[in-house]
Amino acid sequence: MFYYLNGTVAYIDANLAVIDCAGVGYACATTNHTLSHLALGKQAKLYTYLNVKEDAMDLYGFYSQNELNSFKMLISVSGVGPKAALAILSSSTPDQVAMAIVTGDEKVLTAAPGIGKKIAQRVILELKDKMSKEDLSGIKVGGSGVRSSQKASEALSALMVLGYSQQEIGAALKDVDVESLALEDVIRQALRKMVK
Repeated sequence: MFYYLNGTVAYIDANLAVIDCAGVGYACATTNHTLSHLALGKQAKLYTYLNVKEDAMDLYGFYSQNELNSFKMLISVSGVGPKAALAILSSSTPDQVAMAIVTGDEKVLTAAPGIGKKIAQRVILELKDKMSKEDLSGIKVGGSGVRSSQKASEALSALMVLGYSQQEIGAALKDVDVESLALEDVIRQALRKMVK
């Protein structure tokens, strides 16, 4: 329903930002990461997700589309609601969450308040499975056009979760030595290239 809100930051509180758009204040539940980019009275653009339930309509706002994509992936996991997803994304960046899923690092997820070991394991299991179902066969890594290795496929999956297109990922991984670097380093180098 709402793709983004663009307006003046009218109010900031813990996990809440109110964006004034033409005289209407939209209350958006949000993460600490998004709040760190906002300032009272300044212009802001938040990408939104509207959660409709029987008894409520809650609006969630995020500073970047990557953060919004990570939020959507997290709430797709059974047992992970919007509050848990916000807690995870408040304690870790979308890049760190994707890296934790690919590497199976539960500690990154359990660092969020209210996220226990069982939920962390479920997030890793379900999202790693979803990532493996992505169609990665058409992506070429390196100039040779050789099919990607298992490590390259895992890096591609993690970057796709963050919302990058296959073309962006292919270009970013073109000059990265996937075979000799650790998975985390491959993802970091690709992210550095895409952020520039």
